[in-house]
Amino acid sequence: MAGLALAVALAFGGWGLWGAITRSDDAPPPPTAGAATMTPRQMQAELEGLRQRVATLGRSDGISRQANRDLQSALAERDEEIAGLRADVAFYERLVGATGQRRGLTVHALKMQPQQGAPSAWHFTTTLTQNLNRGAVSAGRVTLALEGTRAGKLEKLLWADLRQQPEAPGTPYSFKYFEQVEGDVFLPPGLTPVRVTVRLTPQKGAVIEQSFSWADATRDTAGNGAGG
Repeated sequence: MAGLALAVALAFGGWGLWGAITRSDDAPPPPTAGAATMTPRQMQAELEGLRQRVATLGRSDGISRQANRDLQSALAERDEEIAGLRADVAFYERLVGATGQRRGLTVHALKMQPQQGAPSAWHFTTTLTQNLNRGAVSAGRVTLALEGTRAGKLEKLLWADLRQQPEAPGTPYSFKYFEQVEGDVFLPPGLTPVRVTVRLTPQKGAVIEQSFSWADATRDTAGNGAGG
């Protein structure tokens, strides 16, 4: 009788051990001590922190991409400037060199740029050249005249109008081979410029005029309109 009781006890004990092993294999791992002690509010705060971190990383990536685009754009602009400078150097080398074509006083180029903060003000830069009389000095004064439309009518503004001075003197120049002459002019409101004429009055010799369309004179500048 005692032997039968012992066998039954062993059988039940083995069954209990087998059940415990089976349950431990199927059950999920117990939560970590930290997670078990976190409240729902703390979990929400941690989740929000992770979201903010992801958003920050996303903004950083966007900033890096924008910075790269800006750098590429700046490099492209510098390449264009360098190419332009090389072309200018080549031109001036031909101008002063022995093989350059001989020409008298000439208006080589004109550039008009709007002045920031002053819609009616424009800065002009005109390039003058001559290599006909090598070593001789060309001197005189530069003035501008402008044609445009306003209220459907054609208008022509002389140097005094553009300078807003009744007896405005021209801008002086003096050079042997080339010079860039600069100055400022002021356009009346409502005028749409069409053409600009550069007028050279040398100390000796005839007056020289060269006209440029407004589109050509303002090419590659920040704006090409007149004051409103």
